[in-house]
Amino acid sequence: MIGLIDRIIPTIKKRNRGRPYVYSTTIILRCFIVRIWFRLDSNRALHHFLSIDLPYNRKITEACGLSNELPSLPNRRTFDRRLKTISTDIKERIATMGHLFVLEEIIKPYILAVDSTLLRSKGKVWHNSSMKKGIVPRQGIDTDARWGFSHTRGWIFGYKLHMVSSTGSTSVGVPLTAEITTANVPDNQVYPALVSSLPSESVKKIHYMVADPGYDDHYLYELSTNQGFQLVCPIRQYKNTPMERLQLIDFYKSPLGQVIYSKRSTSIEPLIGHVKSIFRIDPVPVRGYEKVGGIVLLSVLLYQLLVYHNCKMQKNSTRAIKYMIGC
Repeated sequence: MIGLIDRIIPTIKKRNRGRPYVYSTTIILRCFIVRIWFRLDSNRALHHFLSIDLPYNRKITEACGLSNELPSLPNRRTFDRRLKTISTDIKERIATMGHLFVLEEIIKPYILAVDSTLLRSKGKVWHNSSMKKGIVPRQGIDTDARWGFSHTRGWIFGYKLHMVSSTGSTSVGVPLTAEITTANVPDNQVYPALVSSLPSESVKKIHYMVADPGYDDHYLYELSTNQGFQLVCPIRQYKNTPMERLQLIDFYKSPLGQVIYSKRSTSIEPLIGHVKSIFRIDPVPVRGYEKVGGIVLLSVLLYQLLVYHNCKMQKNSTRAIKYMIGC
């Protein structure tokens, strides 16, 4: 599983300024996968696990690329520092891995789904009255987190995971791209970044993108049309609703529109719940926007790797991966 990371090297610019990293990004990612896989609750615990001189632990350390390539293990401070800077690389790998599912025809990207979910912060909440005054009343508050509202869960203090996933009649529903923001960022503001992160070869195959009412935005309809596909979501109709919106409403209410939209409830909604349940990211296990982004996005990437592994092993249930974590 750790070795699959080597197949998804992102196409980001190399780091030119500053002292070069002692440990490559791929090696650090392998180590963080070990942390999530064995449910280690901190980078200190990760360092301790890798430093244990037992055959199994040495095997894991070698798989991470630490035994022969480098003279010593990364310490806890190195893991802390790298976790803050790794989100961009992980997002690129998620998109690359998603494209691999398309290239190998494991999924069909004709109809995709987009959605988001709120993630509670670690520790105590920071009430608006104190936030406006810049007062942190107690220790343990994540000052990067913000308040967001969910129609099903109410007000949540924390972060938001945004995701585009595949749909289809099979049991394979996988993330194709993902983004992390604070909880107060509206879904329609993140949609352009999600679409732009999809590889152009995958975008050309998309016919429809299904979404909830939070994506009902004129600019997003235009953006989707310019990319060659149609955004389908519930639209409110008013007395003076423009003709172009009436056409969107008619399509959404049509038999075809309802069939397309129904795929949302059988794809991305259960997928997000599955990812949250498997990797225990609600509440998030760390504090700080950069660290939260690293852990949450790495959980999405690991989910992709596990589904891909099951597909290649031709297992009956490709999403039956919860039992694998912690083994």
